[in-house]
Amino acid sequence: MAATALAGIGDAAFWAALLAKMLASAGIVVLASLAVERTGPLVGAMIATLPVSAGPAYLFLALDHDAAFLRDSAVASLPAIAATALFIAAYAALARRHGVALALAAALAVWLVSALVLTRLGLGLAGGGAAAVLVILACIGPCRSLRVTGPLPPRRGRRRDILIRAGIVMSVVVAVVLAGRLAGPGAAGILAFAPVVMVSLAVILHPRLGGAATATVLILSLPGLLGFVAALLALALTVERLGPALALSLALLINVGWNGGILLAGRPRPRA
Repeated sequence: MAATALAGIGDAAFWAALLAKMLASAGIVVLASLAVERTGPLVGAMIATLPVSAGPAYLFLALDHDAAFLRDSAVASLPAIAATALFIAAYAALARRHGVALALAAALAVWLVSALVLTRLGLGLAGGGAAAVLVILACIGPCRSLRVTGPLPPRRGRRRDILIRAGIVMSVVVAVVLAGRLAGPGAAGILAFAPVVMVSLAVILHPRLGGAATATVLILSLPGLLGFVAALLALALTVERLGPALALSLALLINVGWNGGILLAGRPRPRA
């Protein structure tokens, strides 16, 4: 099997397809992150928790693998969602007093260790989903005190920012595709939900807005992670019955619907 995977990686067609996947995913994430910078913190947070990087990764996995592989990948992604909540909490705690490099390095270390530990527990679909929900809820409360109020300050974009965002997401696409070929659904599922958008936003916004404002955007995205959990549970439960196309569409609908509900609930009400 490993020899077959290595042979497939050596094909020119494989590299051409991988390049197309990298460019398509980078375009999606760049457009999404540009939209984040032009909206308020809550709207930006909900955009950040749309499947702008995981969605393309799963789509490409569906093109290369069968329904069983996608189900196993969805189960493997649940610990990565829980780890992302811990990533946000760690970054928010450090970003107010430290620079982006230190805050991100520590937060990524927390994400990696927690994702590996939770994965090794082998909780399965129900256990992994419950653990992810509990971790997210446990992070929401303490992080509220780290938020700042008011609109985000104005910022000017730079061409280098777009290159940074594109580079980050293309790197993850490469990692997910190669992991799917070489290491199986577990590694692919974890990497598909690596905090690509969160890292991209921190790299871009922290130097320009400050750590407190950037942490606020990420903290507001914590409830949106619950939509990811629901979408992954739906994908794992339906992909072998409905097929990848319908199951992925259902997961996307759940994710978008959840975030839309949060936006409606958080919208200021007019005074009587």
